[in-house]
This record gives sequence, structure tokens and C-alpha cells, in this order.
Amino acid sequence: MSGRLLLLIESNTTGTGRLFARRAAQRGVEPVLLCADPDRYPYAAEDGLRTVTVDTADEAALRTEVSALARQAPVAGVLTSSEYYVPTAAALAGRLGLPGPDADAVRACRDKAEQRRRLARAGVGVPDFAVVDEVAGAVIAAQGFGVPVVVKPVQGSGSLGVRLCSDLDEVAEHARTLLAATVNERGVAAPRRILVEEYLSGPEFSVEVFGTEAVATVAKHVGPLPVFVEVGHDVPAALPAERERALRETAVGAVRALGLGWGAAHVELRLEESGAKVIEVNPRLAGGMIPELVRRACGIDLVLAQVRSALGETPELERGVYARASIRFLTTGHDGILAPAETLDRVVTRAHAVPGVVDAVLYRLPGEPVGPAEDFRGRIGHVIAVADRPAAATEAADRGAALLAGAVSATQLTATEALA
Repeated sequence: MSGRLLLLIESNTTGTGRLFARRAAQRGVEPVLLCADPDRYPYAAEDGLRTVTVDTADEAALRTEVSALARQAPVAGVLTSSEYYVPTAAALAGRLGLPGPDADAVRACRDKAEQRRRLARAGVGVPDFAVVDEVAGAVIAAQGFGVPVVVKPVQGSGSLGVRLCSDLDEVAEHARTLLAATVNERGVAAPRRILVEEYLSGPEFSVEVFGTEAVATVAKHVGPLPVFVEVGHDVPAALPAERERALRETAVGAVRALGLGWGAAHVELRLEESGAKVIEVNPRLAGGMIPELVRRACGIDLVLAQVRSALGETPELERGVYARASIRFLTTGHDGILAPAETLDRVVTRAHAVPGVVDAVLYRLPGEPVGPAEDFRGRIGHVIAVADRPAAATEAADRGAALLAGAVSATQLTATEALA
């Protein structure tokens, strides 16, 4: 190690958080995870990652800990893989004179209501929307748009709290639930405002932007309504050139309009007959294993690029591989219980044996109860497949997911290809 530190402010619980730490170590920099509860991140103990326990919602406490760390070794960069802490990491990097996104731009982007306003003012396509702070206002907005409408929090991640409401009673009920919440699932104070939006029914995609460059276009598969759980991704999306160009240009335009342009941005869009419309811009790397799909399909390591940017180095974004990668997440449509360990081992082995499958994982323990997915936390496992043709990659991922479904009885668990 060089003696330099890369500070990681909180993390997601799987995927890129762990990879950030590993990529930093590969660059000869020691990663240090600052978090309120190290037990939230089992990978930290498993990997021997240095952790510092601090109330990351308390700016003064965080500054004190960072000052103490800086007296021990030079702080070379600050990052986070958690959407909730992107503004905190950006502000801290700016205070230390280190590379990072504009903190004010990130803070505004994290508020989906303000994000919508800025995109609309810049002429970027977005669904019709209204920002409300009471149930009656939500109902009035829905009447204006015409049901069904999407009702969701102004802050959030992983489809948490996002719901399609098919009538005014459902609008009122869901609005009441969201407005009653005082904190989110991380215990962070939740704004007492929500969004009511026009429902866009076109196919969903994301564009992974780095700086102001569109790196990859992703086809997204969403589970059964009324929730919007992402149950699969294909990289790159198989699209006619003009449609892919429309998605990429809209995504980059959105990033510019929001004053971003440093590091990664995950831009979610729907492709309507009238053109591409932005669902939301997330000023961070994508979740859902998308960076891993991009790496396997394109040879571009977005995690490493983000780490290098935070360290003041030039990221490498040249495509080096021409393949197709697909992921399918396992979800359940009913309450159930996972099988004993022997059965779980067997179904994972069988899924892994499908030609083209490169990864098959279950997230839950033997005998653990499972239920219908309301958001990303309801996913039970995943299968990743890589091939030289889109159809071959998706077929292998679907087959692997169907085998993984043997973790419980077929009447209780549904492979994601049946949900897509």
C-alpha cells in the first residue's frame, strides 16, 4: 500500500460497495469504510476491510473522524456506493479539495421533485408530474393526469415506495402511507413531499453515463405491476441505431442539465412513441449488478473508473470486449421457505452448469422465509450469463434462473423469465 487512504462513506450491502474497496486496494490505496453500523456490511469483516464507526448523518462527527484519519495518512479520495450518501461524500471531497461531483448539483439531483423541474426547464423529456404534500393534492393531481398514475417518494432508491395506482382510492391510500413516513429504510429523515406522475408504458432502459459520455445502454425487465421491481437486465440493449442514439443523447442531455458530469450517472428512461423520456437520474453507479454486466459485455470496469476518478487519475473507458451479458433475478410471487442447504447447493450447481452462465447466487439462507417482492430487497438470487449473441445470453440467463427456482417448490417461487 502507498499509505494513502480512500474513504468510503457507507455502502450498499452487496455488489459495488465491496468492489470499490477491492479496486482501491488494487491501486495500492487503503480503503476505509466510515459507517454508522459495520454489521450492516458483512463483506467488510469477510474481506478484512478497515472500518470506522461514526454517525455519518452528523457532519461534525464525520469531519472529526476524517481529520483524525488524515493525521494518520493522506486522504487521496472520497466515494460512496450508496445513493443516500452521495451528497455527503461529494461535500466532504469538496471540503478536502479532492475530486468529486458538484455537491449542490448532487443534492438537487437526489430530490426527484427538483430534478424533474430542472429537466423540464431544460427541455429534457420527462413524464407529466406534480409535487404534493397532502393526500388531497395527490388525488387532485391524479384526476388531472388521469389514472393510472405513479405515486412515489421524492427521495429513494431501488424502487422503494414506487407504485402504480389504478384508481383514486389507491392514490389516496398510497399517498397517505408515503406521507406518514418520517424516516426511510436507512433511518434518514424523509421529506414530507411525494411525486404523482404520468404513467409511461413504453419499454424501460438505462444509459450508464460516465462524465458526459454514454458508455452503455441497458435493456431493463420489470416485474408485475403495481410495483416496479427490476428483475433483469441485458447489456448492451439490442436496439435499432436511431433508438439507441435517442436514449444516449437524452441521457447525456439530462446529466448536463442537472449540472453533473463527474464520474458515473445511472439514467433510467422509457422509450415512448414521442421519444425518450427520463424516469430519473441517479448521480452514482448503477445497482442491480449492471457494472458487472458492462464489464463482462464491454470490457469497461465502471467501478475501477469511479475509483480512479476519485483518486485524481484518468479512467479507462475504451471498449475492449464485444459480448452480450444478461442477468435475471429470482423473485417470488407467494410466501414460501427456502429449501435445506443440500437442495440449495444442488440448484445453484445446476444453474451454474448451463452453458454461458458465469455466476449463480442465492442471497438467502436455508429455511429462510421469502415473500413477494415489493422492491429490490425482495430479490432472492441472480444468474448472469455471457454469450456472443443477445438471444444466447438471455436464453442462458433464463434457463439458469428457472433452475435456481428449484430452491423452493414451483408453486411458491417464480423464475424471473416468467415475470419479465
